[in-house]
Amino acid sequence: MRPGVVVGVSGTPGSLTALRRAATEAHLRNAELWAVLAWDTPGAGFGGRAGTGPAPSLRLCRTDAAERLRDALTTAFGAGGAGVPVVGRVVRGTPGAVLVGTAAAEGCLLVVGTGPRGALHRCLWPSVARYCVAHAPCPVLAVPPSPVRREPAAAQRGNAWRLRPDARGLVDRDGV
Repeated sequence: MRPGVVVGVSGTPGSLTALRRAATEAHLRNAELWAVLAWDTPGAGFGGRAGTGPAPSLRLCRTDAAERLRDALTTAFGAGGAGVPVVGRVVRGTPGAVLVGTAAAEGCLLVVGTGPRGALHRCLWPSVARYCVAHAPCPVLAVPPSPVRREPAAAQRGNAWRLRPDARGLVDRDGV
């Protein structure tokens, strides 16, 4: 397998930002872009079945993951494509381990989005980016969330806690 730029894709805004940055890196390196979406069956985490109904088939889960990867690529690049060769991979497993395993080829670069990392979020969900930085055998580029997305998210958190908005800097039409 020839080296490439490996990027984790989940369809979240942070992963789309990382996907676009990975395409830029692939262009600069004249390399392929490997877009990887890790999946597992629902309820597979923490050692138990979370659902009460029948477990979905593996084929159905894989098909759903492939569709989410296609949607993410279309959302990130549109009909024009990424401008570099893209190899889509849908792999069953935990995201960190799948990405590190995919980026094991000599000369790879691994690109991951960092996403929101509030205290509650850190407690409930392990950081894929942190796992990749600690375990990857290649350089890892951790892409922070877009500043355009951070400000609305902060405002939304304030609304959830029913905090009064910060009105400093707002001016009415009369300039008062």
